[in-house]
Amino acid sequence: MSTSTASRPPVDPEIAPLLAALPAGPQLDAQTLPLIRPYSSSPVEPLLEGRAILRREFEVPTADGGSIALTALSPASATSPTACVYWMHGGGRVMGDRFSQLEVVLDWVDRLGLTVVTVEYRLATEVPGATSVEDAYAGLRWVADNAAELGIDAARLIVGGISGGGGIAAGVTLLARDRALPVSAQLLLCPMLDPRNASTSAAQFVEAGTWTGRANDFAWSAALHGADPEAVPGVLAPALAEDFSGLPPTFVDAGSAELFRSEGVAFAERLWSAGVDAELHVWSGGVHGFDALFPKTLLATDARTARSAWLTRILSRPAAGAESSR
Repeated sequence: MSTSTASRPPVDPEIAPLLAALPAGPQLDAQTLPLIRPYSSSPVEPLLEGRAILRREFEVPTADGGSIALTALSPASATSPTACVYWMHGGGRVMGDRFSQLEVVLDWVDRLGLTVVTVEYRLATEVPGATSVEDAYAGLRWVADNAAELGIDAARLIVGGISGGGGIAAGVTLLARDRALPVSAQLLLCPMLDPRNASTSAAQFVEAGTWTGRANDFAWSAALHGADPEAVPGVLAPALAEDFSGLPPTFVDAGSAELFRSEGVAFAERLWSAGVDAELHVWSGGVHGFDALFPKTLLATDARTARSAWLTRILSRPAAGAESSR
């Protein structure tokens, strides 16, 4: 597919100069990944400073006999079980940790009274195939099984993630559906869903953007471990899932000026085609990860407001009976 540079959507005028001022970094590949990884996360302590948030740490067993870390962040004043957003960080599945982009979701603890549980799934450069998804599912299963001790309402488990973590979140929700673990909703922010890298927006952003087609090719190559990108299971590449029926209400967003725009739109269309309640936002002029990179811009404020409003509506609905469904 050929798409001229001139036909690429413009960047939001407030974001454009901020983007231009960012220092140029190396192209992501096997050689530069070790250099980039240290910058893909931030310490959690400064993010929690001044917030009335209770932090708890857990180690959870994985399906293959390993273990992963979970961090639970709850309102310190909670006196009754809270809804929970089970969160998967971004980083193209090859970098980042459970504290990456955490500032995107902490307002949900402060303002909506939710618990956020963020999972340290193993990265695609370290484990084969869909192991990262299975790791994240194991954490979700543990949260559901220990909801009472965690102060979480098991009937209000929401799966969410951003970028590479958004794709993993979509895979976890597919697994949860197939294994009869109730999930009340999923929240997919600029998700990485399709290993074929052949959409209109992928062609527009081969070299341009905060996440380029070349970086995407490298990251998917790491996740696929040599598998044919046309033939991997939907839990690994949710855009390739055959059956979207029975999935919970879903929020999908992306920027218009980013590589993942087309696959996010296509994913929402398939959800609607399967009769799923889905809400789609394409933020005009948004680059990949714009709200994490430039949180004080008007576009970032609008995006975060829309997500919080959707969560509020989801949580206003009667909760399904978790125990009767499991």
